[in-house]
Amino acid sequence: MKKTVLLLCTLAAAWACTSKKPVSYEDKTLPPEVRAADLLSKLTLEEKAALVQYNSQPVERLGIKRYNWWSEALHGVARNGSATVFPQPIGMASSFDTEKIEEVFTAVSDEARVKNRLAAESGDVKQYQGLTFWTPNVNIFRDPRWGRGMETYGEDPYLMGQLGMAVVRGLQGPVDSPVRKAHACAKHYAVHSGLESNRHRFDAQVSERDLRETYLPAFKDLVTKADVQEVMTAYNRFRGDPCAASKYLVQDILRGEWGYRGLVVSDCWAIPDFFEKGHHEIVDTDVQAAALAVANGLDVECGSTFVKIPEAVESGLLDEADLDRNLLRVLTERFRLGEMDGESPWDGLDASIVEGAEHRALSLDMARESMVLLRNNGILPFMGDEKIALVGPNADDAKMQWGNYNPVPKTTVTLLQALQERVPDLVSVRGCGIMDAQFMPAPRGRFASVMDMTDEQLEAVAKQYAIGVEDIKNYVRDEQERRNGFLPALDEAAVLKELEGVDVVVFAGGISPRFEGEEMPVQLPGFSGGDRTDIELPDVQRRLIKALHEAGKKVVLVNFSGCAIGLVPETETCDAILQAWYPGQEGGTAIADILFGDVVPSGKLPVTFYKNVDQLPDVEDYNMEGHTYRYFRGEPLYPFGFGLSYTSFAYGEAKVKGKKVVIPVTNTGDREGTEIVQLYVRKPDDAAGPVKTLRAFRRVTVPAGQTVSVTIPLDKETFLWWDEKAQDMVPVRGKYELLYGGSSADAALQTISYKF
Repeated sequence: MKKTVLLLCTLAAAWACTSKKPVSYEDKTLPPEVRAADLLSKLTLEEKAALVQYNSQPVERLGIKRYNWWSEALHGVARNGSATVFPQPIGMASSFDTEKIEEVFTAVSDEARVKNRLAAESGDVKQYQGLTFWTPNVNIFRDPRWGRGMETYGEDPYLMGQLGMAVVRGLQGPVDSPVRKAHACAKHYAVHSGLESNRHRFDAQVSERDLRETYLPAFKDLVTKADVQEVMTAYNRFRGDPCAASKYLVQDILRGEWGYRGLVVSDCWAIPDFFEKGHHEIVDTDVQAAALAVANGLDVECGSTFVKIPEAVESGLLDEADLDRNLLRVLTERFRLGEMDGESPWDGLDASIVEGAEHRALSLDMARESMVLLRNNGILPFMGDEKIALVGPNADDAKMQWGNYNPVPKTTVTLLQALQERVPDLVSVRGCGIMDAQFMPAPRGRFASVMDMTDEQLEAVAKQYAIGVEDIKNYVRDEQERRNGFLPALDEAAVLKELEGVDVVVFAGGISPRFEGEEMPVQLPGFSGGDRTDIELPDVQRRLIKALHEAGKKVVLVNFSGCAIGLVPETETCDAILQAWYPGQEGGTAIADILFGDVVPSGKLPVTFYKNVDQLPDVEDYNMEGHTYRYFRGEPLYPFGFGLSYTSFAYGEAKVKGKKVVIPVTNTGDREGTEIVQLYVRKPDDAAGPVKTLRAFRRVTVPAGQTVSVTIPLDKETFLWWDEKAQDMVPVRGKYELLYGGSSADAALQTISYKF
C-alpha cells in the first residue's frame, strides 16, 4: 500500500516542491491532476473501488459527491425529462454538414448543463443527469441489417470521423476552457457493427488492413484530433479477447500509438461477459474478470463486477497500482468538469433554452438538411392545387420520429399535423397498412401481436385508427395462419373508395424504432432481436402501394427508417421517394417543406441502398470485401452519396493547382440549391484496395445559373493508404485517381490522374 501511494503521489509531491506550498485537493487554484493525486492518497481500497464504478457512491468524509457516469445524448439529452429531439444520427449524416452538427451538439450540451445544474440544486444528481455522455457511436454501418446502425453516421470511415469530431466539439465545448463543458465518448471500440443477438459471444476476426483502413480511422480521428475524453469498449471479442481486455486495442493502439490520456469505459454489463456461461467465458469468476479489466486499463465499469476489486487486490490477482493509475484519470476528469466544485462557466444558462424556440428551429433546420430525395418523376414539389391524401402507418406517429436513445419532447409535429396545416381538405386514411406493433407500446420493443389482443384492446385500436372491430376480428379468424406480426391493409377496395377524387397519395411508410434497435426481443418477419433479416418494406405496405399505383394514383413514398430499405418495386410504383429517416420532433414540418418546395432538398445518402439482401455478404462476415460502397462491386439501387434536388448541377473540368484541386460547379436549373461536392480517391495499382474511398466533401450553395469554384486541399491525409510494411494507414507515394462529383456512382464522377 505504501509503495502504491508513494508512486501515485509523485505528481502532487513534485508540485509542492516546485511551488513551495502545501498541496490540497480542495485548492481550486491547483491543476486538476495535482488535486486528483492528493485526493487519491487519502482514499481506502474500498473507496477507490467504489469510485471506478459508473454509479460511484459519495465519500462524505472527503467531500466527494455521488456521481453517475452514465448519461445519453445521441441526438438530444436523453432519458432526463423533456429536451430538444434532433434527427437520428443517420439522418444528420445525410446533411454532410459538420458545422450544423457541431451547432446541434453545442445546443445539446447547453441543455445538458442546464439540466445538470437544476439537478444539483435539487440536492441529488441521478443517473442520466450527469455531464458524461456516451455518444457518438462511430462504428461503421457495415451492413443495413444491423439494428443499431441508425445510431451511427454511416458506412464511410472518413465521413464518420468528420461528423464524429463535430459531435465531440459541440459536446465538450471550447478546448481552452479551464472547465470542460461535458464529455463525449467514442463507442464501441472496436470492430462492432452487429448482430445484436450475438454481441455477448461473437469474436470479430478481420485482417489488419480492414482494422486500420475501415474500423479504426474514426476512433483515431476523435482521439488524436478532437480530444474526445472517453472511449467505450465493445461487447464483442476481437481476435479472441473481449475488447475491454484486449491489450492490443487498449494498451498498444489506443494508449500507445495514439497517446490517448482520457478515460476508457465499459459498455454496460460487458465485463460479466468475461465469465458468464454462454458468453465469452475467458475467465472463471467475477473477481478474475474485474482484475483483468482493471489491469488492462479500464477506468470505469458500467456494471457490477468492480465491486470485486478489493477481493482481487487482496487475493493477489490485481496490483493496487493499476487501480490507482486508472482512478487518477477518473478523479482528474471529475475536477476538470467542475463537478467536484459545483461550478462552471455555463451556470448562467437560462432554463428556457431547453426545448426552446431557438433549439426547435435548429432541429427543424437539421431535419430539412437530413431529407434525401431518392426518386422524382417531376411530381415534386407540389404546386398547391393537387387533391392530396395521406395514408400509411407513420403518418401520425410521434414516437417513431424520435428514434432511439431519445429525449421525450413536449411537442412533436407529425407529418399528418404538418400537412393539415397546409392542406385544409387533406384526406387522411389512417387505418391502412398499419403495423400492429405500433398499437401496443411496451418496454424494449415487446409488442402484442394483433392476434393476441383482447376485445378491449381491439376496441381501443379500432377507436384510435378508425378501423371496424369486426374487420379486425374477421382478419384474425380468417388469417390465423398468417401470424406474421403485421395487420395488413384491411380492404384495399374500401381504401381506394375513400380516395376517390384524390390526385396524389402521400404514403408515410417504412419501419419504426420499435422494430430496429439495440438488443430487442422482437421476432417478426424481416426482424429479429432488433436487427433485420431482410431489407424490404413490410409486405402490407408494398401491396397497398402497388394497389394505389394500379388504381392510377400518383404515389409519393415518404420512407421512415434508420437503415437502407430495398425499394426496387417502389421505384416502379412510386412517382417520388423521400428518405426521411427518424427526423426528430420537427420532422413533419421539414417533410412538408420539402414536398411543397419551400426547401430544396440537399441530403445525400451516408449509406448504400442495396437492391436486396442477395447483394450482401454473410452478415457475420466482418471482412470488408462486398460491404459498403468502398468494397461493393455490384450495382446498388441508390449509391452512397446520392441525393436529388429540385435543381440540377453540372461539374466542370477540375484543375490541380499546387496542393489543391479546384472544382467548378454550375447550377443549371432555375432554383438556388445546395450541392454536396464529393472527392474520392482510388489507387489503380492496388487491386485489393477499395474501389474508391471518400477523402473530402463540401456543402456549397449555388444560385440558379451561376458557377462556384470549390477548392479542396490535397495533403498527406488525402493519400493515406494501406502500407504492408508499416501495417498501417500512412501517406503512400504513387499514382492515384481523383474522382469528383455528386455521388459515389461511377457515372456521376469525373476523374483526373494525380501523382503524390
